[in-house]
Amino acid sequence: MRTWSPPALREETSKDGMTRVYRSLVTNVCKEMSCYSDFPFQEDYPNFMNQGKFWDYLKEFAEHFDLLKYIRFRTTVCSIMKRPDFSETGQWDVVTETEGKQERAVFDAVMVCTGHYLNPRLPLESFPGLCKIPPSQKLMAEATKKEQLIERGVMKDTSEDKLEFILYLDDLAACIGAKPSIPLLFLKDPRLAWEVFFGPCTPYQYRLMGPGKWDGARNAILTQWDRTLKPLKTRIIPDSTKPASMSHYLKVWGAPILLASLLLICKSSFFLKSAPDNLQDRISPYLVSIW
Repeated sequence: MRTWSPPALREETSKDGMTRVYRSLVTNVCKEMSCYSDFPFQEDYPNFMNQGKFWDYLKEFAEHFDLLKYIRFRTTVCSIMKRPDFSETGQWDVVTETEGKQERAVFDAVMVCTGHYLNPRLPLESFPGLCKIPPSQKLMAEATKKEQLIERGVMKDTSEDKLEFILYLDDLAACIGAKPSIPLLFLKDPRLAWEVFFGPCTPYQYRLMGPGKWDGARNAILTQWDRTLKPLKTRIIPDSTKPASMSHYLKVWGAPILLASLLLICKSSFFLKSAPDNLQDRISPYLVSIW
């Protein structure tokens, strides 16, 4: 069971203490990188979508996998406690409340997914100096001093200690046996291996093998660029694979050829007028025979 309440998507203010998503919000991660690994976005969805489209995607996912029967809406979690035999079973006692009625249940696992808070909750009574932020001039002076110490080698630049997310994902996938084997893929399916190794690291590749293997993973990987380009196509263009007709060639090349011919005639006339008489007498019969 999952206790969860859908966010109000089109309101800027909170009336019941729940999180609100502002209307102009747009995802900053493209759809192929942010989808569930076994449920790609529809191809006509924009690559970076507003909150309404993303909400539609979540509903489609829940309906596709018949998850609504496992979700209890408008339910409050009152308490979560380890059971007396937690060291052996890892189970939890969870008390929930729905419409004023409490219910106790035992769960094998608990995830606390808080989401985004609308209002900050700071323990100011426990930490009185938490909100005493120094003036901006002092902060800038400290930042400049820190940069100088880094340049002199006195202090280490911690901003360089960044996590390579692909390596991190590979490590996690290797723990459960879902990391794709590139050498094996090159032997069995070179085209797929090429897309996995040289293409973007999309979630589908962790569904190619292992306990969560999905039969649609290969097709999802091979068509990911099609879904990326689909929303960018604002008009239908003629199929370039079909042989063009003679009328098509006349429309494309007729005007340039006619213009080039007129320029040649004009240049020829100008040359004849400016040429000496004896040279013009020798060239004219030749031009007459050409035209």
